[in-house]
Amino acid sequence: MTKHECAIVMAYTGVCMCAGENYRIFREYVNDIMERPVWTHELGNRVVVDEIKKRAEPDFLNLCRTATD
Repeated sequence: MTKHECAIVMAYTGVCMCAGENYRIFREYVNDIMERPVWTHELGNRVVVDEIKKRAEPDFLNLCRTATD
């Protein structure tokens, strides 16, 4: 799994998969799908988190559909 794919899974599930220096990849992905900068404190807001999940869903499902052994 690539770091970008980890960011997709993290955005959809809320499970931390991008820690330390890789957190930047998650933040860039979230900013991209939200079409705006998302501030760290917003990640504690259920409305924002739900919107991130909704927008990450197509990418997450694509990962699942294209998974290989």
